Amino acid sequence: MTAKTRYFVIVSLLVVGVGLGTGLVAYYVGFPAGAFTQAGGPAELQLVPRNATVVAYANVGEIMASDLRQRLRRAIPIHEDGQKELEERTGINIETDIDRIIACLNPDPESTTGPGAGMVVARGRFNETKIESLMREHGAQVEDYRGKRLIVADSHMNGTEIGDRRFAAAFIEPGLVALGSTKLVRSAIDLHQTGDNPQAGLQSVTGNEELMTLVRSLESGNAWAVGRFDALQSQARLPQEVSSRLPAITWFAVSGHINGGLRGTVRAETRDEEAANNLRDIVRGFLALGKMQSSGRPEIAAMMQSLELSGTGKTVALSFTVPAEIFDIIGTIAPKKPAVQ
Repeated sequence: MTAKTRYFVIVSLLVVGVGLGTGLVAYYVGFPAGAFTQAGGPAELQLVPRNATVVAYANVGEIMASDLRQRLRRAIPIHEDGQKELEERTGINIETDIDRIIACLNPDPESTTGPGAGMVVARGRFNETKIESLMREHGAQVEDYRGKRLIVADSHMNGTEIGDRRFAAAFIEPGLVALGSTKLVRSAIDLHQTGDNPQAGLQSVTGNEELMTLVRSLESGNAWAVGRFDALQSQARLPQEVSSRLPAITWFAVSGHINGGLRGTVRAETRDEEAANNLRDIVRGFLALGKMQSSGRPEIAAMMQSLELSGTGKTVALSFTVPAEIFDIIGTIAPKKPAVQ
């Protein structure tokens, strides 16, 4: 992992992934009043630039309190080093301080390698004085940007060179913090103060109709991710022989709904109907193989039977249900690390 994307990964992927142990998300119980934009989706989307290639959301409070997460923590020891490091360096406790997050990944024109620039916008309860003090202890500096205190990490904040101070944090308003690429955090401040202003080159992702159409379709889940498939594919670093055989997928969308178990949907938008038909054939093949291999395991067979392939035209969707018993099985087969003496 490169240093310049370290905090993006810690805050977003660890919240959604390590926080649950398996990258699962929590059961939806509703947003507070005013949490949705008129365009659909959480209000924090108004701080994300229009050219975002991937946008993700998680109701962190529900993730941390969910029955599924507690079940997994009992079954599988989770070493939450990323959470601990984040708290030590910024004073932000994921368990108690954050209610929900929006994370985004944007193209970085200054970089020819890597995933691009990242930012997380978190809503919760934060001790601004403590956070600023801890970050300054770890080498951050404070700058003024449009009346906001911009806490910018210098090149030694992580003990690693990160170039021209690419990580920053700023409190957009009480209870709302943006962390990530300095350029993106500044953009979030701009959008918060002036709103969309295309003439000035400012426009939020809520003006990206293709992406927002996917977001609006996923509001029944309390954790989701949508974006361009090429951005996901570049991160996955699939072998050439695998990626070359994939049908032409343009957009992806994933949504989850958890209580004791998990219900979710994975959707792909393809370049044309032919690509969609090819993708359906591939998925059908995997489903048939999975159902054959689940013979004799009633609980796994039930999960496989829940898989439902759907979609028309250029859309391919796969819905699934994972019962709570499956996670108990995961706990029994997961390797157990010896306790540290």
